[in-house]
Amino acid sequence: MRVAEVMTRDVRLIEPNQTIRDAARLMAEMDAGIMPVRESDRLVGMITDRDIAVRAVAQGRGPDTAVREVMTDEVKYCYEDDDTNDVARNMADIQVRRLPVLTREKRLVGIISLGDMALSDKSGRAGEAVAGISQLGGQHSQTGGPRT
Repeated sequence: MRVAEVMTRDVRLIEPNQTIRDAARLMAEMDAGIMPVRESDRLVGMITDRDIAVRAVAQGRGPDTAVREVMTDEVKYCYEDDDTNDVARNMADIQVRRLPVLTREKRLVGIISLGDMALSDKSGRAGEAVAGISQLGGQHSQTGGPRT
């Protein structure tokens, strides 16, 4: 199955100079935990509800903190024509639950989550990805320490 068949297409974006309050408000409106960050027509980062909680609030930063100060600027992504089994395996390897989806021309067209894949997963790859993502540590650890 291809990513385009299961991804979420309704994606809102935020800009790096907007505040984490703006990001949190938009996430609440969309009932989403992640937002792509764009500058002009480029995808320059991702911000999650966890980024806001751990990189901002837990460190005493206020709601007017710029998105750029807490976003992840190393964007991992997949393509809309990728196979979902390959993407699930990659998500497990890099320990992420969601990825932006791009066209081959590098235009954002959606987001794919483990939930999206689980709803259509007959091969069990989403479960394997969850197991890989759940391993301790990894490059996307917010605090650098093990989870307790």
